[in-house]
Amino acid sequence: MALVEDWESVVVAPGSSLAEAIAKVDASGLQVALVLGHDNTLLGILTDGNIRRAILAGKSLQDPVSKVMTAQPTTATPSMSPDDMLALMRGKVLHHLPLVDAANRVVGLVTLDELIGAVERPNWVVLMAGGLGTRLLPLTTETPKPLLPIGGKPILETIVESFAAQGFRRIFLSVNYKAEMFRDHFGGGDRWGVQVDYLEESTRLGTAGALSLLADRPTIPIVVMNGDLIARVNFHNMLQFHDAHGAAATMAVRAYDFQVPYGVVRLDGGRIREIEEKPVQKFFVNAGIYTLSPDSLDELPRGTFFDMPAFFERLIKSGKTTVAYPLREHWLDIGQIEEFERAQAEWRGAR
Repeated sequence: MALVEDWESVVVAPGSSLAEAIAKVDASGLQVALVLGHDNTLLGILTDGNIRRAILAGKSLQDPVSKVMTAQPTTATPSMSPDDMLALMRGKVLHHLPLVDAANRVVGLVTLDELIGAVERPNWVVLMAGGLGTRLLPLTTETPKPLLPIGGKPILETIVESFAAQGFRRIFLSVNYKAEMFRDHFGGGDRWGVQVDYLEESTRLGTAGALSLLADRPTIPIVVMNGDLIARVNFHNMLQFHDAHGAAATMAVRAYDFQVPYGVVRLDGGRIREIEEKPVQKFFVNAGIYTLSPDSLDELPRGTFFDMPAFFERLIKSGKTTVAYPLREHWLDIGQIEEFERAQAEWRGAR
């Protein structure tokens, strides 16, 4: 049976902080923590989905795990056959299955990936690489922004490698500015074990409008990503999140804090009610990564410029379910010279 050998590395106590649990989840790569009580008794599990919902709800990283975990999770016994475990996990859309004995003590952990082996994802990927990159002039005078090197290779190549490593095999590049340079570099994608096709924008169509160039309608959700991002994203988790919420469209968002540099005076009519010194405002901002269900694409105008924010607004007005997927992984938008230089410095520091 495909058991996780080091499941003890993701054990946390119910009073552990969310920050401590996240550190264990990320270090293990298993995307789960087991919340155990006395004598390894299973109290709950903390999944990647739990963590992201807690972030959206504004939970503190110092809150105890017991406040955000899934209590009484689905479990199995070691005697259950792998086929039955797989059927159980697929039926309940589970990625992790703790194994417990008769006293509800954890004796093992099974993951969906280990049961089914290396997975190829049938979902299409569309990478938006048609922008002019004017904010990065003069760097983009001769080279499109997604082909600028970070860590010795083009930004877009790093993105393609990330998708290939996670099992995605069909990638579309939406190109416009210096399109021939993308064709020369990526060709048909054989070097990365993927199929690369090109969506040629004769005029700029924007980050949503370019999707209207897809010759065929996808049959399952697609992943769309700006081609100038440095991000370590588990796209399988995002697709799971999208499906679990029954969404037409999911937007990855990043937490963004802005500190007001002055004392903020709160008024009640003309009377001062409160003075808050340099408060921090918290926002979620668009991270440039999306998951779209096939029916959402029916809302796209054809052949006209249309950006993703406008597309989401149209979906919302039409009553479609749109959800936010909070990113907590490393993410950097290479949109300005300062960010490009920061990315170069981070790569040098990681060597």
